[in-house]
Amino acid sequence: MELIDLLPPKYDRNITMQTLQKLLGKATDDLENGLSNTISECFISTASSLLSRYEKMFGLKVSISESDAFRRERITAKMSGTGTVTKAMLMDVASRYSNGEVEITEDAPNHKFTVSFVGMLGIPQNMDGLKMTIEEIKPAHLAAEYEYFYNTWNDISHMTWDEASAYTWEGIRTVNL
Repeated sequence: MELIDLLPPKYDRNITMQTLQKLLGKATDDLENGLSNTISECFISTASSLLSRYEKMFGLKVSISESDAFRRERITAKMSGTGTVTKAMLMDVASRYSNGEVEITEDAPNHKFTVSFVGMLGIPQNMDGLKMTIEEIKPAHLAAEYEYFYNTWNDISHMTWDEASAYTWEGIRTVNL
């Protein structure tokens, strides 16, 4: 902030006042930035340096080698996954990671459940984080399985070679047609 601009024009040529206002302006900017950063650290969605504190609060392994986005996903999933584990809770946690619709199919006789990513094609970007979070919140006697969906040859049979050549093999398997 240029504090000198807030003063009357008679101070425009006063070198002492200009220097003083620059110093005060820098101090004011530093305070404003510090306050903004402090407020950002109060919320998991914008925190960076305090993520390890949030990880400890929720009983997660502190993983400073992971990206902030990965760590935030784990923390928010753990936060929403505290309490009794239900099908709805598992769906909520999985949908946070996949950014799409998820279905949970229970198979009680075989002591397992399947997470199906019906709202997207392919494997979610942070699948390792999702698996780790599911393992942390699910009952120990249940196994978790994961089901992914891809385009089939029938889904892409209408494409010409020129249309298909615009994609990588992975792109063809996961593009919404």
